[in-house]
Amino acid sequence: MLEFSEIERVLVVTAHPDDVDFGSAGTIAALTDAGVEVTYCLVTDGQAGGFDHSIPRSEMAAIRREEQTKAAAEVGVTDLRFLGFMDGTVEVTMELRHDISLVVRQVRPQVVIAQSPIRNLASTYGSHPDHTATGEATMCAVYPDARNPFAFPGTPCAELEDWKVQEVWVQAGPMGGGDDLAEVDITSHLDRKFRALRCHVSQLVDPDAMEQRLRERFAQIAAERGLAEGRVVELFRVLDTR
Repeated sequence: MLEFSEIERVLVVTAHPDDVDFGSAGTIAALTDAGVEVTYCLVTDGQAGGFDHSIPRSEMAAIRREEQTKAAAEVGVTDLRFLGFMDGTVEVTMELRHDISLVVRQVRPQVVIAQSPIRNLASTYGSHPDHTATGEATMCAVYPDARNPFAFPGTPCAELEDWKVQEVWVQAGPMGGGDDLAEVDITSHLDRKFRALRCHVSQLVDPDAMEQRLRERFAQIAAERGLAEGRVVELFRVLDTR
C-alpha cells in the first residue's frame, strides 16, 4: 500500500450514496487531513433506496445527492461526480466503463478505491449486484480502459490523455477478512465517519443502532487482528496496477 505521502489524488468509485461512508469514510478523512485530493464518483443516485414510502421516487435522487454532498464535506471532500445510472440496474456495460474511465482520466489519481467485483457469500448486503457490477466496471476502467490510448475512439474519453492508476484499494467492508488485507488506522477519524454516515437520513431507520452495530464490529475486527483495545481500522485488499 502506498504511503499517504506518496499520494496526490485518490478517486473513490461506488454504486450508491453512502457506500463510501460505510466502507472507507475514515480512510478518506485521514487522506484529506494528509493533504490528498479526493474525488467521489457515484454511479447511481440511489433512487431505489430508503424506507419512507411518503417520499416520491422522483425526489429521491436529489435528496440522496444532497445527503452524499453533506457526508463528503464531513471528511473533507468537495469534488463529487454523479454519473446518473439507475439504482438497481447497474451492469458492466461499455457505457459505464467509458464513464468511469473518463473520470479516471480527468482526475488522474494514483489510487482508486473500489467496491469488490466478487460476491461475498458471507454478506448478502455487501454483495448488492450494483456493488459487484460497479466494482467490475471500475477494475475494467483501471485496466485496460483508462490507460489504453486507443480505447473508446470518437468519445469524450478519447479526447483526454490516457492514465495509469498505481494501486486499487478494494473495500473489505465491515465483514473484515484475511490477514492479507491492508489496515488503515481510523481511530482518530471514527467520529467523522459516523457524522458522515448520519448525513444519510433517508436511509437510516435507527442511526444510533447502526452506529452501535458498527462500533461492535470494529471492536471485533480489532480483537481478531490482535490490535490494541480501542484501535479501529478499515480494511482493503490492495492491488498493484502499475
